[in-house]
Amino acid sequence: MRTVRILTTAVLAGAGLLGLAGGAHADNATPSPSASESTEAAGPTEAGTSFRTATAVKPDQPATADASTGDYLYWVLPVDVAQRATVKAKVTLPPAASRHGAATWRLDVYDGLRRRQACTYGTQSRTAAADAGAAELSCTLRTVRSWAEPWANDPLPGSYYVRLTVVDLPQEDLGQPVHAEVEASVADQGGAQAVDGSLAAPLVPGAGSATAKADDAGSSPRPAAMAEPDGGWSSGRWNDRWLWTAAGGALAALAGIAGYRATRGSGRPARIPPGA
Repeated sequence: MRTVRILTTAVLAGAGLLGLAGGAHADNATPSPSASESTEAAGPTEAGTSFRTATAVKPDQPATADASTGDYLYWVLPVDVAQRATVKAKVTLPPAASRHGAATWRLDVYDGLRRRQACTYGTQSRTAAADAGAAELSCTLRTVRSWAEPWANDPLPGSYYVRLTVVDLPQEDLGQPVHAEVEASVADQGGAQAVDGSLAAPLVPGAGSATAKADDAGSSPRPAAMAEPDGGWSSGRWNDRWLWTAAGGALAALAGIAGYRATRGSGRPARIPPGA
């Protein structure tokens, strides 16, 4: 029996050592990110020159581009219902020795209908002095609504185009090389910004055409400008306003029950006999 116990202990100890070694090997064998994942995390390194050729970016994904002064640079990103987008851009200017004066740069954002959206705050236009090394701009849009009247200019869910260009500079400075950096972030504003109604489809290129249906069958690739949020388009299906409504109804019911119990009294009053 003693020999059997010793052999059993040795076998269990060996199995434990093998398990530890295997676990350590599994921990060390962490898969390295693929080239495509690294490229996606780094962001695109070029920009489009029109709405149709805009480069697709995701929120919180930095994008860069090397261009010439005077070029129109376009990017496009998806913004969903109840989200507020903030776009920031930085333009690295040519050396001061090669410039002939100040330059004014402008950052514009357009919705899926190519309507320019106003900035609630931020520096949408900035004039860089002749000796400045860079120009930084920013634009914070209004919160995106799920539905709006046809005459309104409210921001709606879909693709949002970012355009960066110079609008005023000496004629001699056109064509000089510049480096642009753009990054957009979105903040969820919650159900407080929700409204009744929703669009049938987000405002993205080809959403209402027959070619968009062919994409579902795999017959044609989707254009780059039809990027969508990671979780898909919500289109106002659900928001935390439903939770607040349900909680308010439950509290109202409890308050009614408590009020009834407090005011109903102890029951019917006692009868007083006659002549008492």
